[in-house]
Amino acid sequence: MSNEVMPLYILATGGTIEKIYDEFEGSLQNRDTIVKNKILQRLRLPYTEITVKQIMSKDSLYMDDQDREFILNSIKAHEKGGHPIVVLHGTDTMDLSSRYCFEHYPEIKVPVVFTGAMKPLGFDDSDAAQNVIEAIFAARIMKPGYYVTFHGKLFKVPNFRKNKQRGTFEEIES
Repeated sequence: MSNEVMPLYILATGGTIEKIYDEFEGSLQNRDTIVKNKILQRLRLPYTEITVKQIMSKDSLYMDDQDREFILNSIKAHEKGGHPIVVLHGTDTMDLSSRYCFEHYPEIKVPVVFTGAMKPLGFDDSDAAQNVIEAIFAARIMKPGYYVTFHGKLFKVPNFRKNKQRGTFEEIES
């Protein structure tokens, strides 16, 4: 084990994990990434240098393959640094986006960990902080490939799905 600082990228795409309440409109919306102010500034990560990049701010229900291609191209651009990547993504289509990346660029050379939340970061009972912390840890220790981490579990893409009844993800047979 080394005491060196490991750079890590967080690519924010929007989704429930980063929705904020708009008092004027009375709705939850994706605008800017809030993970820095709400989670990262509260963590002690002396061995991890995190760079957050907001690549889009979109509810995953409205994502299409053009958006997924954009996510993949962002992953490829950040992969060049040789450092792990965490992708913050909406849970409704996280399976589609992570599979798209897996199928269109299986030769990834760094760990890429997708995560999201069932409840927005600003809610007291949000699972966002837990999922982000787990994703950061998984990205630091996993071998190159695509993963999803959620509620204390790590899934290898494409062997998972969202279980809407339980409000989490589960493994599926390949």
